[in-house]
Amino acid sequence: MELPVFANVYNKSGEELLPHRPPFLFVDTLISADETGALGEYTYTEEKNSFFKGHFPDFPVVPGVVLVESMAQVAGAALVARNALGGKDKTASFLLAAVENARFRRPVRPGDKLVTVVNYVRLRPKLGVFALKGYVGDELAAECEVKCVLGEKDK
Repeated sequence: MELPVFANVYNKSGEELLPHRPPFLFVDTLISADETGALGEYTYTEEKNSFFKGHFPDFPVVPGVVLVESMAQVAGAALVARNALGGKDKTASFLLAAVENARFRRPVRPGDKLVTVVNYVRLRPKLGVFALKGYVGDELAAECEVKCVLGEKDK
């Protein structure tokens, strides 16, 4: 599978772009983004992700809700990197409002790298709608559409 190319290359860590912190930060790198979408990645490991100990411990898999969150975080990181929300004295705020048509196509296991492709469906000042697809290698692992309430707050 050939991944899309987005105009601006960032190669920035999730910690540089998002307010989330481990253990709930699921973006290792925002690779690229532009006004049409974004590309980011995250590798799940037993060291970083304690949920593997209890989520089917004999055959550990990433919970579906974590996959959705991981993909949505890439969308948020891209908005911050592109300065699509807020200004110099503001920080971006985005909250998940809806998840629709979620499909989980293959299990994501410890050691798997999820590469997320974000396509912007609609971006308005207060609402973002994003089509998200997560791949492990050439295989589609998960997909959904999310709506996020967008805003900004003073630093």
